Amino acid sequence: MLEIFSSIVYGDVIAASIILAVFFSIAKLVRIFMKRHFSKVEKVQKLEDEILDAVRKPLFYVIILIGVYLALLQIRALAEHRGVMKDIFAIVSILIGTYASLRIFRILEERYIVEVIDKRFLPSINKIVSIFIYAVAFIIILNQLDIEVTPLIASLGVATLAVGLALQDTLSNFFAGLYIMSDKPIRIGDYIELDTGDKGYVEEIGWRSTRIKTLPNNIVVVPNARLAQSRIVNYYLPEEEMSVVLQCGVGYASDLEKVEKVTIEVAREVQKTIPGAVKNFEPFIRYHTFGDSNINFSIILRVEKFVDQYLVVHELLKKLTRRYREEGIEISFPARVLYYQNLRRKIRR
Repeated sequence: MLEIFSSIVYGDVIAASIILAVFFSIAKLVRIFMKRHFSKVEKVQKLEDEILDAVRKPLFYVIILIGVYLALLQIRALAEHRGVMKDIFAIVSILIGTYASLRIFRILEERYIVEVIDKRFLPSINKIVSIFIYAVAFIIILNQLDIEVTPLIASLGVATLAVGLALQDTLSNFFAGLYIMSDKPIRIGDYIELDTGDKGYVEEIGWRSTRIKTLPNNIVVVPNARLAQSRIVNYYLPEEEMSVVLQCGVGYASDLEKVEKVTIEVAREVQKTIPGAVKNFEPFIRYHTFGDSNINFSIILRVEKFVDQYLVVHELLKKLTRRYREEGIEISFPARVLYYQNLRRKIRR
């Protein structure tokens, strides 16, 4: 070490000092310019500006680092150590780049990912991305130091494969949960029906499973992987309002014009007075089939939410039955007429 200092030429020191001062001044000017630029903007709106703001400090250190490296190259006494200096410069640059990459990811996370992914998933995503960035930086550093990384990558690949096979179900549920949160076929609070027949409100979408609360106040736990492959009916999409179709029928002797008039009057009363019914919706009926005993038709109403249909249908059935009796409108019972030929003769035999 003493030999190095004793062999240093003062001209080399002066040249190194000038280079270092120039790069330090450049770094300060860049930092001041960027600081003034962003201080004028109360709220950064453009993604490019946010990224530039995030790399402002790393850029300052990179410029200083370049100045230090070029300054040390001017000192001839350190010529035999240039390989070491190059490695140190590369490693520090990689670490600064890693720091900048993490900051850029945080910006993208706040700008885009948080809009499509539930906040409960963010810590897990942060850890996965951070581990990936650190792993890439570590491999680049090893490669810079001329350390063979192929066996290490192969070992990591085998280990990752083993862990993936062991946690296959867990990982499939996790990524299915990410898909559900990003694609949003269901949301917390939605009333849904699965192809298994399970119905209820979505209570929680976790990283492994989704919890559905049924009307009898029970909880159905569905693994996310199975949910992602299921046929789902979401009664709250595209909106919470929905139509209710009630099937009914009247006897063949009924006056269909009168039936339509009376039915719409009752349905209109229910639509305007019962809680949960859409007040400004005009109910209507449609005749559609000749049944065995009745002429069948559908009554169409509209409710604000899925569960509101139960009270609306309940009141409609009561009021409609009472009104039909008052008006003499008959709902026929199924009937069969059986004809027996030569029955008496067959019995005598």
